[in-house]
Amino acid sequence: MTPSPAKDPLLQPYRLKHLTLRNRILSTAHEPAYSVDGLPKERYRLYHAEKAKGGIALTMTAGSAVVSRDSPEAFGNLHAYKDEIVPWLQELSEACHEHGAAVMMQITHLGRRTAWNRADWLPVLAPSPLREPAHRAFPKAAEDWDLERIVADYADAAERLQAGGLDGIELEAYGHLLDQFWSPATNKRDDELGGSLDNRLSFTFRVLQAIRARVGPDFIVGIRMVADEDWDQGLSRAEGVEIARRLVAGGQIDFLNLIRGHIDTDAALSKVIPIQGMPSAPHLDFCGEVRAETRFPVFHAARIADVATARHAVAEGKLDMVGMTRAHLADPHIVNKIAAGREQEIRPCVGATYCLDRIYEGHEALCIHNPATGREASMPHVLRPAKTQKRAVVVGAGPAGLEAARVLSGRGHQVVLFEAADQPGGQLRLAARVLRRRELIGIVDWRLARCTDAGVDMRFNSFVGTEEVLAENPEVVVVATGGLPNTEIFDGAGLAVSSWDILSGDVAVGESVLLYDDNAAHPGLAAAEMIAEKGAALEIVTPERFFAADVGGLNHQAYARCFDRHGTRITISKRVVAAERAGNRLTVTLGSDYSDRLETREVDQLVVEHGTLPLDELYFDLKPASINLGAVDYAAMIAGRPQEAVKNREGGFRLYRIGDAVASRNVHAAIYDALRLCKDI
Repeated sequence: MTPSPAKDPLLQPYRLKHLTLRNRILSTAHEPAYSVDGLPKERYRLYHAEKAKGGIALTMTAGSAVVSRDSPEAFGNLHAYKDEIVPWLQELSEACHEHGAAVMMQITHLGRRTAWNRADWLPVLAPSPLREPAHRAFPKAAEDWDLERIVADYADAAERLQAGGLDGIELEAYGHLLDQFWSPATNKRDDELGGSLDNRLSFTFRVLQAIRARVGPDFIVGIRMVADEDWDQGLSRAEGVEIARRLVAGGQIDFLNLIRGHIDTDAALSKVIPIQGMPSAPHLDFCGEVRAETRFPVFHAARIADVATARHAVAEGKLDMVGMTRAHLADPHIVNKIAAGREQEIRPCVGATYCLDRIYEGHEALCIHNPATGREASMPHVLRPAKTQKRAVVVGAGPAGLEAARVLSGRGHQVVLFEAADQPGGQLRLAARVLRRRELIGIVDWRLARCTDAGVDMRFNSFVGTEEVLAENPEVVVVATGGLPNTEIFDGAGLAVSSWDILSGDVAVGESVLLYDDNAAHPGLAAAEMIAEKGAALEIVTPERFFAADVGGLNHQAYARCFDRHGTRITISKRVVAAERAGNRLTVTLGSDYSDRLETREVDQLVVEHGTLPLDELYFDLKPASINLGAVDYAAMIAGRPQEAVKNREGGFRLYRIGDAVASRNVHAAIYDALRLCKDI
């Protein structure tokens, strides 16, 4: 039973030194890569201000802001070594304070966790010259003059952030320079900075002392630290907890933000930042144990995606402040909805980790199903009523169609939603058939609930044509009919089945299977995972120069674990050029872009993934009767203006198509299409 706001553990204030935080929920430090020239300008500010509007107690910015020039940004990090960051921080802190939220920033020196061939092309450094697999740089061993300079850089950065009006700072110490000195895996020194725990901690204490000397005793300083690397080469639990005790006893920090694990490979990182299909809140009990042993304020975030788990963490005394970081990318208004008794309306984080995978691939963070996140300047998190109510028909109840119906009905329009299948979801329902990815259905369920709440007339098992659409006398028609698998891409492709056939279960998996993935995104890999799990001998062939090109590292590792466990063969830089029958089997011919050499495989089954082709017959049938002849004014859409183009004055309605009914893309693109078009209708 949900407690009343007055008794809800999550809504109780928390006193941190002189600062009263209005509740127990924070967004922990992460780098959304919204910076411009290393500075937190408008996009960055609006992103954090939205969470403040949504009721959060503390938003921790940056992940992390770098303090030195020889710590070049790895994924859009802010530049805390620049004086010009101060006025931008003042604007950001004022924007968050205006809405009642505290705001802090995480700072770091990345050490070996970056690349030498960026920014000023300075050598990467670390305690010892050991390469980090994830970022691939060979570091130099830090010298005395390096460390003297970096200590001063930390102090300078802290002073800038204090001048920027922030409520405090947090030092990053998991996988970065500070804890690279702590860990036996990365510190092999034989001088006064290596060996004993006292020696390995000495650099950290120098940094803390320099920061305190610069910002004074009242400014809040915390540390996000690894207290157990969960690794036979790294820090043990005993050493990690002892480090926490010593930091607390040193009297220079005000909170611990705990991490468990190490992050030098994708496989290791996924245990620190778990994705869908992995356990919820896997390190929560561990953090509670450290809190009990240190009796000190403890923060933590790791796949705490739902309110019930967050409430349990605080109610049971495991955490003082609970981080719901990815959850706030999905819905920045979580706290307001809890306080208003509307928890059921919280847009769920489905664990897809599209956000982080985009960052690690060099893009900005985006939520798989909240396209307003990171686009606060142009996209609404809260829908406003339209000036005039209209009759709208949406055809197709996949993610694009459901979002169109949600947005249109949320603005007060009268909406009829047609869907040919007996259930909503489209391709997402197929994707969620992979057991590990079943949380994706939350994208569908949340929209279905919002459409129900808004009174959308939803008609399933309705394969409609022009006549049925026009019978509703619509003023707006949105075609979101999706696409169908595009498999006819080589001679003999008619002998193949599609990834959809495998995911749906409509086609049984053969004993030996070749899956040709000429898309390199989730659909083919999900089908491959299902094939591998059924025990088939599987080979994945792709023309890409590396495996799973459009899937980021955190999701890649889940597929890689499955394929390695089952002995799946992966062949890159090859194309299927032909297939033919060979008795009751198939002979598949492979070529490449690099020579004329051909080779063959004999298999029971050939599966092809090459995206989709638009299912657009209805759109083209309706087009001549529409006011705009289906045209979209891109300039108006991008600028956030209504669609007003008139190309056919005899037309009776405006017509649009969205999602895969236009071209094969992904879930985020489909939902973004719907939001940015329908929000102005």
